[in-house]
Amino acid sequence: MASPPDTSKTLKLERYNSYIRKVNSTKLLNASSKLLFRATLLVALILVFIFTINYPDSGGGNGGNNLHTHRNFLSSAFYGGSDHGGAVWEKQVRHSSTPHRPNGMSVLVTGAAGFVGSHCSMALKKRGDGVLGLDNFNNYYDPSLKRARQSLLLKHQIFIVEGDLNDAALLAKLFDVVPFTHILHLAAQAGVRYAMKNPQSYISSNIAGFVNLLEVAKAADPQPAIVWASSSSVYGLNTENPFSELHRTDQPASLYAATKKAGEEIAHTYNHIYGLSLTGLRFFTVYGPWGRPDMAYFFFTKDILQGKQIDIYKTHDAKEVARDFTYIDDIVKGCLGALDTAEKSTGSGGKKKAPAQLRIYNLGNTSPVPVGKLVSVLENLLNTKAKKHIITMPRNGDVPFTHANVSLAFKDFGYKPSTDLPTGLRKFVKWYVGYYGIQSRVKKENEKNNNQSPGESA
Repeated sequence: MASPPDTSKTLKLERYNSYIRKVNSTKLLNASSKLLFRATLLVALILVFIFTINYPDSGGGNGGNNLHTHRNFLSSAFYGGSDHGGAVWEKQVRHSSTPHRPNGMSVLVTGAAGFVGSHCSMALKKRGDGVLGLDNFNNYYDPSLKRARQSLLLKHQIFIVEGDLNDAALLAKLFDVVPFTHILHLAAQAGVRYAMKNPQSYISSNIAGFVNLLEVAKAADPQPAIVWASSSSVYGLNTENPFSELHRTDQPASLYAATKKAGEEIAHTYNHIYGLSLTGLRFFTVYGPWGRPDMAYFFFTKDILQGKQIDIYKTHDAKEVARDFTYIDDIVKGCLGALDTAEKSTGSGGKKKAPAQLRIYNLGNTSPVPVGKLVSVLENLLNTKAKKHIITMPRNGDVPFTHANVSLAFKDFGYKPSTDLPTGLRKFVKWYVGYYGIQSRVKKENEKNNNQSPGESA
């Protein structure tokens, strides 16, 4: 009888092959894991490198639109989707708001991408104060102009947080990150006529937004001193001239004016109850480079160059409408003067400890100019005749005449306007044609004026 075949060698060989397969599989898995880890690490390093190249810690860098887009992406990737959080964001906020001069201020500027806000932010930064901007970049007028201002500020290491005054959580976070010494509150829904189209925007921004800011400021420790923008519009139907801070302001002619007047009363309340130091500034028709496109001097310039007809208002008794046009540099000096003389708030954690400073000032040019004269100056600067359409002023909230008495501001912080309308408009037109790339006859006319000797009249 034959013996069964010897299978022991075959079994041993199969076991050995199985063992080799397992070893190779384990090695392959380990190698794959290492490769995946290295690839992930490489991608992360590339992202960090891109972020560092585009947005260094100094706060400088490229234009505002790219910053916003990339910051949103990186925030989503690393900080759970929050646009206002994380180590990089906090570092930008702290760096921008840190003063670089002895006893310098740390100022939160609301509306920093706006006309007055951008100029004030630049002036504060240039003298060594820390500045952090806040702006919601709304579309009341072309947001691209606000983005261009943002880019300019970024070049000077001024960071603007994109957010709204009514975002209480965001405001609280900013105060958690930075112990601001001052607030320059310039954010507002501007414009007299637009209030007839969108009244709720004025309530949301000029009243609710202001209250929200004051609520956060009152709870801060230490409480900041606050300088904020009121308006010459509060004088409303007042007929006494020049307008003095002692005149009545209980007859507003527009919803915009009413919200600014409400702001002055709200400021009084928070000063009285919580010890907040508050200074209101009544601006008189501010103009100049980087200005607002909804202002008459701005759209007059645009329409004159395009050959379009412009409306020039007269009053119902056929008088010329006149404004106390105030050049932006003079307004900036007034804002900084108010900040420099603002006393500390006296409350702590929402409780008043002692009476606090409460002030209101006119900031104007003290020399009203008829709108017709404004147009004549622009015609000369643009070397173009305007197509004028004289019409009676509609009842839309505009007032026929403004004239500032600034003696109180001069007495308290040396405010003294120094730029007349022709000089200020020349600077505006130079910026306008440069910003919008307009050459032709405007440039030729300016070159002709610049080639005249100092003794010749322009």
